Amino acid sequence: MSVRQESATWAGTLRRHTIPTGLGPCTVRVQQGTGSPGSGTVEVYLHGAAGSWTTFQPLLSEASPRDRVLIDLPGWGESTKGARLEHFRIEAMARAVTEVLTLLGYPRWNLVGHSMGGFLALHIAAAWPERTASVAAISATTFGVSEAAHKPLRSLSRFPAFVGMRLLMRSLAALGPAGLALVRAVGATPVMGPLTSPLFADPAGMSAGVIRGLGRDARPASFSAAARAVANYDFDQWRGIRCPVLATRGDADVFTSLSDLDRLAAMVPNAQTVTIPRCGHFANVEQPEHVRLLLEDLWTDAQ
Repeated sequence: MSVRQESATWAGTLRRHTIPTGLGPCTVRVQQGTGSPGSGTVEVYLHGAAGSWTTFQPLLSEASPRDRVLIDLPGWGESTKGARLEHFRIEAMARAVTEVLTLLGYPRWNLVGHSMGGFLALHIAAAWPERTASVAAISATTFGVSEAAHKPLRSLSRFPAFVGMRLLMRSLAALGPAGLALVRAVGATPVMGPLTSPLFADPAGMSAGVIRGLGRDARPASFSAAARAVANYDFDQWRGIRCPVLATRGDADVFTSLSDLDRLAAMVPNAQTVTIPRCGHFANVEQPEHVRLLLEDLWTDAQ
């Protein structure tokens, strides 16, 4: 494991680690909390299939008494080199996350997952219930997206944005490095705004930096591997989740439906569901203050 210190004006000092996992080297950033060292339960942030750790920056503008762990999952962000996408499964990704946390010395965690990261957080809570204090699933792509990944044509009318993105990412992944280069080139142009507009309730209110970030973080091969991984997932595993769960969606969310939240609440006994107004799929970007308040309430209940 290698370690490097970085400064981040929005959140203080970060320690950057490169940690080996079963899916390849994983780049992780750790911010020490303001509480006494080793106290409390660590906050762990898991990004979506169209992001990296940076998508959580708007949530982290204030210091926390708890340590924070920000992970670039294998295949995304700075964890692409050596990533074993051919072995990508939700179970394998969950093991990679817990390997990282164990090596860093964190026995218990509050999981915050966005989109695919929310899916992953729920699986970790089911597989490691004794170590998971809480789960915040922000627009987790669960039942509906899983069905759309399994039977895209049948789901086209309900999830056109996901089916279209899946087809685009598969086509770009087939081009190899040329496909990734094309994404980067388009991501640096004004065309990226209209392409990403379905993700937000107020696309015009999104900064150019946010839009460029989505283009920079796009990984066609990794997105395609994630879609394959969720297509045949056994959701009955989630009946074993015992920790408090917060599941949110935006009222203009194209990937996470109200029925997804209802199904989760029926399956998980301690699940609270919230629809955030004036919000699309990225509540951590569009409504960070609202999400931050919800997280604090969740962590208070989980103590």
